[in-house]
Amino acid sequence: MNDIVVGMGEALWDVLPEGKKIGGAPANFAYHVSQFGLESCAISAVGNDALGTELLENFNRKGVNYLIENVPYPTGTVQVEIDQAGIPQYEIKENVAWDNIPYTARLEALAERTRAVCFGSLAQRNVVSRNTINRFLDAMPQDDGRLIVFDVNLRQGFYNKEILCNSMMRCNILKINDEELVIVSRMFGYPGIDLQDKCWILLGKYNLKMLILTCGINGSYVFTPGNVSFQPTPKVEVADTVGAGDSFTAAFIANILKGKSVIEAHKKAVDTSAYVCTQQGAMPVLPAYITE
Repeated sequence: MNDIVVGMGEALWDVLPEGKKIGGAPANFAYHVSQFGLESCAISAVGNDALGTELLENFNRKGVNYLIENVPYPTGTVQVEIDQAGIPQYEIKENVAWDNIPYTARLEALAERTRAVCFGSLAQRNVVSRNTINRFLDAMPQDDGRLIVFDVNLRQGFYNKEILCNSMMRCNILKINDEELVIVSRMFGYPGIDLQDKCWILLGKYNLKMLILTCGINGSYVFTPGNVSFQPTPKVEVADTVGAGDSFTAAFIANILKGKSVIEAHKKAVDTSAYVCTQQGAMPVLPAYITE
């Protein structure tokens, strides 16, 4: 069918005290989707600078397919400082390349071939990228088989009720974690009920195919109309958790597209995320027992 699975949004460097690491959900998502044998593509923008060149070289080495434009803004960075209590503090630089993803003819042609797309709230903090994401969604085929995944990622106040509401109306799969669900439900006016009831409300209100709720060590849920799948979080020796959430989403969507049941895809997502946590970095090679 030559249908493509797209991750769309921020591409950046996390600048840590020990050095910089590549970051951004779209590339993580696209990379892991491709490991399950599907064609994927990361969409973002970088600056015409050394950091942008290095980022694309990194993607090339990893075998990440991408449609990333050069724009006259600096490549995105996140400054990570460790405070006296050992808690990381993040400063996501503003008005950078991924805030200004242009809508192009190449992007429109890609949208017309897209079977599933994953986008977040952080990439919509600037009107340019927000409009590009919405135009991309408009250009996708409007049949019921397309998967439009909104992965909520509330960072530093770079979100508002209007963006969240519009994104939930545009998507048919919502992914959210327990902390984000508390914030969202407070914003939308139903703070006093338990997490599962909040999920059922969102599923019905926005007519979603699925709602994925991750709760860290307390497991994860996939809600579909009339059913819920729960998977415990495996106990593993954690190297780092970078990219674990993106790998979860990628594995779940890839397996749904390959015809697996919700329960089977959920189990694959949990196994994938747990494995990524045992490895350094967001893009390890997955073992065959996971991707088969």
